Amino acid sequence: GLLSERHLMDVRLGELPMWLATCDFSPQGLLGGIQKAWSSYCNKYINVKRGGVAGVSMLLAGYCILSYGWNYQHISKISFLVSI
Repeated sequence: GLLSERHLMDVRLGELPMWLATCDFSPQGLLGGIQKAWSSYCNKYINVKRGGVAGVSMLLAGYCILSYGWNYQHISKISFLVSI
């Protein structure tokens, strides 16, 4: 098929720059990509007949990591390298 219609996992490494050039990086395109990713996440992990705790636990783990980074901004890769 067309390169622009392929999913990221179907693109070969040599085709990656051309595939990225076909992407829509406007605010509307980025918002559409985020909505598509969220709906596919929900369909895969949350809205299933026999689901487990994997989807919810990934969401909580991501929130914990993000909030840790917000609360402890002084801990970063740059400050770690400076102290050595």
